[in-house]
Amino acid sequence: MLCHPNPASFTHAAARTAASAAAGAGHRVTLLDLYAEGFDPVMSADDLRRYQGNDSTVAPATVAHVEAVRTADVLVFVYPTWWSGLPAVLKGWLDKVMVPGVAFSLDERSKVRPGLAHVRRIVAVSTYGSPRRYVRFVNDNGRRILFRALRMSTGWRARTTFVGLYSMDTATVADRERHLARVAEVMGSM
Repeated sequence: MLCHPNPASFTHAAARTAASAAAGAGHRVTLLDLYAEGFDPVMSADDLRRYQGNDSTVAPATVAHVEAVRTADVLVFVYPTWWSGLPAVLKGWLDKVMVPGVAFSLDERSKVRPGLAHVRRIVAVSTYGSPRRYVRFVNDNGRRILFRALRMSTGWRARTTFVGLYSMDTATVADRERHLARVAEVMGSM
């Protein structure tokens, strides 16, 4: 999952590195570039009706995304952290793709049951304009959504791996190269 509007961005470089390393390690890679495909993150009234009705049908615009999630054993998110959270298009993707019948189901007592038990790992790769101490102070909301809330849909056995570059606004070329090397190391060792 790639989420950045500028194809020349460092986030795109990190996504290319991740995909290349995963493919080099023998994994089948499906890259979903939300901005390139013009993914609409806005939940429509029809989307909300399906969600609230625990309806297992998905919106036509999300069918390919749902299929990718249903067949993945690793979910990788590559995104910049903006305003201490996920970019809006990625948050909207979670709202529209991680729906009842896909990410979870409700049993007869309305207890949430994971729908993505086949996912064994969640990886997040992000950049931050701020230093690590500031990010910790504001709770790193994007990371929490992916590693706590989304993990409830995979079950607690799914491992989480985070690769972050802090103080991106003042990062040197060497800092960026170390970050890309770490991304390649993580993705190549799965």
